[in-house]
Amino acid sequence: MLDVVPVMPVVVIDDATRAVPLARALVAGGLPAIELTLRTPAALDAIRAIAAEVPEILVGAGTVVRPEQAKLAQEAGARFLVSPGATPALLDAMAGTGLPFLPGTSTVSEVLAVLEAGFTEMKFFPAEAAGGAAYLKAIASPVPDARFCPTGGITAATAAAYLALPNVGCVGGSWLAPADVVEAADWGRIEGLAGEAAGLRG
Repeated sequence: MLDVVPVMPVVVIDDATRAVPLARALVAGGLPAIELTLRTPAALDAIRAIAAEVPEILVGAGTVVRPEQAKLAQEAGARFLVSPGATPALLDAMAGTGLPFLPGTSTVSEVLAVLEAGFTEMKFFPAEAAGGAAYLKAIASPVPDARFCPTGGITAATAAAYLALPNVGCVGGSWLAPADVVEAADWGRIEGLAGEAAGLRG
């Protein structure tokens, strides 16, 4: 799950009609994966459209914050799930779908709780606010079994520092699909950003 792409595009979609060309632009740029956050009413429709029309991209649902959202995302065609945090009910719901998922963590205690539940791959959020690359470097030795996709505040300029860490498999990047670029339907710009991100690896 963490080794599909070096940068996972984290996208907020307000208009589901933008989803398919956006997904195609990411694939053309070399990033065949997308995390569509469940922050807007259009999100599930966007996932459905991408799942139906762009099968070559791995489409997932992010910002899963309620147990029932896990099943709704799966039914829409999501192939993985991401949550900003992890409660026992949310972990059970995501695991119950049978899909790969990244439960959110931001403290060592949360990391240990997720490991105790049997999961080694997780999200680190909000990455920059929670201590950044230095924090993940510091916990690599005490919790070597945990691997992360840090997300939140990471930019094209800071991504490489995370990707150089042994416990980071990929980073989440919202800079790949800025709202104004999506609104302008500038798919060439998104393809270019994706191409730059696809080459990132520490």
